[in-house]
Amino acid sequence: MIELSRIDPTKRTGGLREDDFQLLKASPLFKALTDEAIISLISDGHIKTFDRKTTLFVKGEQADRFYLVLEGWVKLTRESLEGQESIISVFAKGETFAEAAVFSRQGYPVNAITVSQCRLLVVPASSTFRAIKENSEYALNIVASMARHMHNLVKQIEQLSVQSSTERLANFLLSQCPKGAKEATIYLPIEKSLLAGRLGMQPETLSRSFAKLRKLGLQSRGNKVTISNIPAIRSSLKGN
Repeated sequence: MIELSRIDPTKRTGGLREDDFQLLKASPLFKALTDEAIISLISDGHIKTFDRKTTLFVKGEQADRFYLVLEGWVKLTRESLEGQESIISVFAKGETFAEAAVFSRQGYPVNAITVSQCRLLVVPASSTFRAIKENSEYALNIVASMARHMHNLVKQIEQLSVQSSTERLANFLLSQCPKGAKEATIYLPIEKSLLAGRLGMQPETLSRSFAKLRKLGLQSRGNKVTISNIPAIRSSLKGN
């Protein structure tokens, strides 16, 4: 394992901590790369702290960088012709976003806005192109990352098309529970208004969905959710 203190200062990304580096190594985009390859890839990048509700980029802007979340939450959005915001995705600690956009000649396809105060690693597109030429493993990671984002979008579209609002909420809550658990207490990673947008519903619809799930042993207060009967909620979903 590389110790950051032993890396040539000219190759070190400013503000990168040891725990940040471990987070990088665990990210799917950097997985299987050597420590030296990761350091080379991010050597032209920088770490920056952003306030809540900061716009990182807007739809149509030249896609000349991608991001990794070190701390905080970031949402990707688009606006309808009427100006209504639609939440495409939400990214948390350890996740990357916009890496696929750097290959597009049409710019970023969405807006990116911080949900909370964030520390982000910003990596320029030039570093990505260089890394792809030098490291075939990284090229495969990029392809896998694109496929993963596409899979998630297809899953979202499927849920919006065939699942009720209550089923969408139930699926999200189940995804936050430990595997194999019969009961669990979880804490919503994002505020409920943002969760409503993420699940394609209005806040009042989300409240009604929580109310319906109470009959199956769910209690919600603030961002704390207690589920006393996970199998009951799982069995209520279509196809189970």
